[in-house]
Amino acid sequence: MSQSADLLNLVREDEALVTLLAETFEFDVRLTDYADAPRFSSGKHLEVIAGDFTGGRYYLYGESVARPVWYASSEGEAGMIGADLTETLCLVVGLPYWRDCLKYSDNGDLLSMQMAASFLQRDMLEDSPETVPAQARAAGALGLAIEPVPTLVGRLLASVRSVDPSDVFLDETGEYDVLFGPFPPSRNLRWR
Repeated sequence: MSQSADLLNLVREDEALVTLLAETFEFDVRLTDYADAPRFSSGKHLEVIAGDFTGGRYYLYGESVARPVWYASSEGEAGMIGADLTETLCLVVGLPYWRDCLKYSDNGDLLSMQMAASFLQRDMLEDSPETVPAQARAAGALGLAIEPVPTLVGRLLASVRSVDPSDVFLDETGEYDVLFGPFPPSRNLRWR
């Protein structure tokens, strides 16, 4: 059994952890249905492992022991977000606003992503201070360390950039765009 399969089983067998990951970190292993026949243009294996409340889905990619994790949004964007499930859960728990870091990435600029992360971290601490102890509980249950935000942002950027251009995520509606958003952090009026 692979490392990803072991970790996924650990999550699925702990109902409190399933609920915590779903409600606080938008990683719900109960949401494994999907529509529109998602696939890769390369024909490589794709396995849905979780979803979020917006309709996005997390997928294990390929058939190797350490399988990369891809995220596909309901808005037609997809990309690799972690080298394996462990790295992805470190991201999801340590950087719960990772999607907004990409949205305000100014097309994949590290400084923009770091600036967005600092605003998002501030907002999280002000608006949802209960997230911090939830991060500690989730990390402890998963056996993960909570890494510094700049490390997670840099790793996220590297993962999204590392996608082979021939690995195109698509479904019946067509090809998906990359996860990088076009907006700079200054586009968010709350952050001025």
